[in-house]
Amino acid sequence: MTSPTIEAVTTSAAPAPVGPYNQAVKAGGVLYCSGQIALDPATGAMVGNGDVEAETIQVLSNLKAVLAEAGCTPQQVVRTTVFLADLGDFAKVNALYAEVFGAGVSPARACVEVAALPKGARVEIDCIAVLG
Repeated sequence: MTSPTIEAVTTSAAPAPVGPYNQAVKAGGVLYCSGQIALDPATGAMVGNGDVEAETIQVLSNLKAVLAEAGCTPQQVVRTTVFLADLGDFAKVNALYAEVFGAGVSPARACVEVAALPKGARVEIDCIAVLG
C-alpha cells in the first residue's frame, strides 16, 4: 500500500504561520487548514483591536485565501472548529460565519470556549475541505 502524497499549501494572501506548521496540508484528496487568527497577511499584526467582529472578518478572509490557494471554495469545507475566548461572542461570530459557510450544505462544526488564543485573539477557526 502506498502512502498518500502530502503537500504543503502556502499563500502570501494569508498570514505566515507563527510556529512550525503549514497554512494547510493536502493529503489523500483532503485539505486540512490550520487555525487562523486575525493576523493581517501583509504586516503580521493583529487586526480589530479586540473587536470580535473585525477579527472574525479577518479570520474568514485568511481561511478563504488558503482555500483558494488549494483550489477550494468554502462550499467544499466539510468540518470546522471555532475557538472563542468568550462564548458570549457566539452570536456575533456565528452571523459572520454563516455569510461564508451558510450556503448549500453547511459544514459540521464544533465551537468551544478556550482560556486563551495566540496573540490575544478572540477567535480562531480551522477547517477541513474535500479537494476536487
